[in-house]
Amino acid sequence: MPEDLLTIGEVAARAGVAPSALRHYESLGLLTSERTGGNQRRYARTVLRRVAVIRAAQHVGLSLAEIGEAFSRFPPDHAPTKRDWARLAREWRPRLDARIRELEQVRDGLSMCVGCGCLSMRQCAIYNPGDELAAGGAGARRVFPQVSASA
Repeated sequence: MPEDLLTIGEVAARAGVAPSALRHYESLGLLTSERTGGNQRRYARTVLRRVAVIRAAQHVGLSLAEIGEAFSRFPPDHAPTKRDWARLAREWRPRLDARIRELEQVRDGLSMCVGCGCLSMRQCAIYNPGDELAAGGAGARRVFPQVSASA
């Protein structure tokens, strides 16, 4: 095995993720690996930085689809640089600002629910203000109200 390639166990240990997470990221195209003659995965060291970016982005609430969209601009073996990270952070900021507003709405609305025992999705100001979701049909529709990025 070339010294610049890491096993899935080595990457998992160094990156602090489970091997199953690495396989999942790879299935989504976020990571790539080479295969040995015995069909074992081997990763370039650059994958460590990619996993770090994935984990940081997930930590702030971005989905793997959003991360994959950003990574689609890079070659598969590219380790994001400081400049890349700064650009991604700028691009993700509106999404993160919207998420912050959503969480503030939930936080501010919780005081209305303390002790009220309301189980009505029709009246709940947090989950379904004005029963807006009824127009979409029966069944669960959302957990949080949609907040526009311009709000």
